[in-house]
Amino acid sequence: MNKDILAITERIKARSKDTRAAYLAKIAAAKSEVVHRAGLSCGNLAHGFAACGKEDKAKLRGLNHADVAIVSSYNDMLSAHQPYQSYPDIIKKAVSDVGGVAQFAGGVPAMCDGVTQGQPGMDLSLMSRDVIAMSTAVALSHNMFDGALMLGICDKIVPGLLIASMTFGHLPTVFVPAGPMPSGIPNKEKARIRQQFAKGEVGKDELLEAESASYHSAGTCTFFGTANSNQLVVEIMGLHLPGSSFVAPNTQLREELTKAAARQVTRLTSQAGNYMPVGQMIDERSIVNAIVGLTATGGSTNLTMHIIAFARAAGIIIDFQDFSDISDAVPLITRIYPNGHADINHFHQAGGMALLFKELLDAGLLHEDVETICGKGLRRYTQQPVLQDGELVWVDGATESGDDEVIASVAKPFKEDGGLKVLKGNLGTSVIKTSSLRPGSEIVSAPAVVFEDQHELEAAFKAGELEKDFVAVVRFQGPKSRGMPELHKLTPPLGVLQDKGFKVALVTDGRMSGASGKVPAAIHLCPEALDGGLIAKVQNGDMIQLNGETGELTLMVSDEELAKREGSNCQVNLHHVGMGRELFGSMRRNLSTADTGACSLFDDNYLAENK
Repeated sequence: MNKDILAITERIKARSKDTRAAYLAKIAAAKSEVVHRAGLSCGNLAHGFAACGKEDKAKLRGLNHADVAIVSSYNDMLSAHQPYQSYPDIIKKAVSDVGGVAQFAGGVPAMCDGVTQGQPGMDLSLMSRDVIAMSTAVALSHNMFDGALMLGICDKIVPGLLIASMTFGHLPTVFVPAGPMPSGIPNKEKARIRQQFAKGEVGKDELLEAESASYHSAGTCTFFGTANSNQLVVEIMGLHLPGSSFVAPNTQLREELTKAAARQVTRLTSQAGNYMPVGQMIDERSIVNAIVGLTATGGSTNLTMHIIAFARAAGIIIDFQDFSDISDAVPLITRIYPNGHADINHFHQAGGMALLFKELLDAGLLHEDVETICGKGLRRYTQQPVLQDGELVWVDGATESGDDEVIASVAKPFKEDGGLKVLKGNLGTSVIKTSSLRPGSEIVSAPAVVFEDQHELEAAFKAGELEKDFVAVVRFQGPKSRGMPELHKLTPPLGVLQDKGFKVALVTDGRMSGASGKVPAAIHLCPEALDGGLIAKVQNGDMIQLNGETGELTLMVSDEELAKREGSNCQVNLHHVGMGRELFGSMRRNLSTADTGACSLFDDNYLAENK
C-alpha cells in the first residue's frame, strides 16, 4: 500500500475518531433485528401496503421478506435520467422473483446544469443537492424498508442521494446507473465551435447544430464532467455492481445489470443473514479510494465539495488539503475530455473501470480490503459484465490499455500527479484543476479585472476590453451570496484570449463546471466575498499571482493599503428573486463554506463538533 495514501488515511481516521464513533452508534441504534415494518402499528402498516397487490400484501404482513425502497430521479427532460422511466417495473419484478417486495418510495428533483448554465436557475443548482437529500429522507422516513436502491446520475443528484444514504446508514443500499449516450461529434470540435461563436465567427444556428450533435439522445452526456465523475466515484466506493457505470442505456446488458442490482440489495438485508448497512460499508478508506479515483482520472472539481459533504454525513471529516495531498501521491492515468479528446465511451472501450481498478490496485493506491455491495475486497471490480447465452456473468477485464492515448499505466502516466491542488495565500484558500492545463499556463501574474457577475465579463470581452494579460476576479458568487452557480460560460471567452497568447486566469468564490480546466482557475475561494473575504477588496489593476505549481494565490497589495479599503457592497439581493430563487433564502443563508461542503444540512453545533 502506498505510504502516502496510508498516512493520509490515518490522519483522516484520527480527525474523525469521535464523529465517526457517534455516527456508527447512531446507525447501530436504528438497526432492527427483524424487518423494520414490524415496529409499525397495524394502522401504520395498513397504510404502508394499501396500494399493493394481494401477493405483495401477504409478503409484507410477514417478517421474513425484505421490502426494498426505490428512490428515483427520473424525469424525461434530462437525457441522463430518462432511461429510469422503465426501471421501477424491472426492479419490482426482479425483487419479487427472489421473494421480496420493492416499492417506489419517492422521487427526487433533478435539474440539469447544462440547461441552466448562465441562467437565473443555475443559482439553485448547488442547493438542489440538499433538497435531494431531504427529499430522499422523506421517502425513507416511513420505516417500511429493509434496503434501498438509489437511481441517479447527474451533478447534484448522486451527491444528494449519497448524503441521504449515509444519513440512513443502517439500510443496505445499492446505486443503480443508467449509462452514457452514444458518442456525438468530437469534444474538440464542439469546443472549437463554441469559441468561434464567442468570437462572432459563427451564428446561433451553427452553434445549436453543434450542441445538438453532441447532446443528441437518452443517456449521460459523454464528457468527463460531474455526472460521469459521480458514476466513477460511486463504483470506486463499491456501491455499483462491478463494471456497470458506463454500460449504454436501452441495451440487454444494461437491463440485466439493473435486475442484478435489485437482487443484490436483498442479499445485504438482515433477513438474508448477510447484513451490510451502507453506513458501515463506507468508511474512511472508502472515502480515500473515492478521492484517489477522482484525481487519477482528472475528474470534476465539484466533487471536492460533494465528497466532503457526504463523508461528513457519515461522520468522516475531510478537507481540501486531503484532496491536494492525495493528488500529489496519485498519477494521472486517463485522458478524457476536458483533459483530452476522448469521451467516456472511449474510456469504457479502452478498458474502462476494470482496467482502472487493476492499475490502481496493483500500484497500492487503493485500499483493497474494503467492504462493497459484492462483499469484501475491490479485486472483484477488475472484472467486467458480459452476456453469455443471454445470462449475465462477470469475466476478467482488460489487463492493458486498448488505447494508450485514453488510458495510460501507473508506470507511465500522463502526468506524475492527479492535477488537483489547493491554493493558499492572503486571498484565502481555493482549489485549482491543473490536469488539463497547457504546459506553461499554471503560473499567471497579472493585473486584476474585477467583475461581480459573469455576464459583465462576457460584455467586456465582446467590447474588446480584455485583449491583454489579466486575472479575472469574479466575486459574490459564493454559497451565501448566490448559492454558488457554475461559471462555465466564462470558458469560451477566456479560452479565446488564451489562444491569442494572453496570460489569463480566473479567481472566484464561485465554481466552474466539471467540464472546465483549460483556463487556470482558483475556484471555491474561502472565505467568500459576502463573508468578509479579501476578494471583496480587490480593485482593478491590483497584481495577483496564481501559482499552480507551488500552490500560492497572492494579492500583491500591502497590508497597509488593504486596511484603508472598504469591501465592495455588491447588491447580491438582486439575484435572490425570480425563477424560484426567493424560496431558497433560508437555505442560502445557512450554506457552509465551500471547504466544508457548501452544505445547509448540518447546524452550527454539528459543524463546530466536526471541525
